[in-house]
Amino acid sequence: MTRPGIDIRDLTVRFATPNGDDIVAVDGVTRTVDQHRFVSIVGPSGCGKSTLLNTVAGLQPATSGSVAIDGVPVTGPDRKVGMVFQEESTLPWKTVAENVAFGMRILGVDKATARTRTAEVIDLVGLNGFEQVYPATLSGGMRQRVALARTLAQQPSVVLMDEPFAALDQQTRLLLGAEVRRIWRQTHQTVLFVTHDLSEALLMSQEVWVMSYRPGRVIDVVEVDLPDDRDASAVSTPHFNALQNRIWGSLQEEAMRGFVAESRAT
Repeated sequence: MTRPGIDIRDLTVRFATPNGDDIVAVDGVTRTVDQHRFVSIVGPSGCGKSTLLNTVAGLQPATSGSVAIDGVPVTGPDRKVGMVFQEESTLPWKTVAENVAFGMRILGVDKATARTRTAEVIDLVGLNGFEQVYPATLSGGMRQRVALARTLAQQPSVVLMDEPFAALDQQTRLLLGAEVRRIWRQTHQTVLFVTHDLSEALLMSQEVWVMSYRPGRVIDVVEVDLPDDRDASAVSTPHFNALQNRIWGSLQEEAMRGFVAESRAT
């Protein structure tokens, strides 16, 4: 039996608001991600997707329940877990190569090993020739490649991605999504990917978790039985549409509930 890369058991995360209200962001979630699997999470805004990811990363403590990575309980940030954020995370005063090497420097990787890994991941993400370029001269998509390369250079067994393409245009999203899936097929890391885009989730993942609006629970799990070598043309196939309709059928009522709640709050 394959050992879980990520093991989430009865996980609940609560927050106290400034006015004293208790918000349940994640409520009793129990799921596993087998090693080397690519799983996406979709759900309404405010449903706890990012909170769940941050808890898996060890950045957010659980109120109750547990998370384990490769069989080891999560008690805080761990070098086995890499994260790619939605927000701009490159260091503007460092070159592409220096940005990629930065995480390894923090981890104490020796200089020779860091140089080798930097060259390898720059090649892997398609940034050859840009090693000495500064981020300000790069497009948003290329800067996200730098952020991905920095994460991969640390050789995590688990990669968490929190809407990494949200700020990019549709064409760049499709291209970068295909690159991430190609890289995953080469590296065989365990990936947990958060997105609002249902098509993106289906194109990239082997499995999609659908979350409810707050309190965030996993209300559906969709196995993505599309060809491993699929590309963007898959969106026009009847089976792709059937899978997307299945996800939307689970999500539609929750999305409306979230929309109404957020509208009342503003």
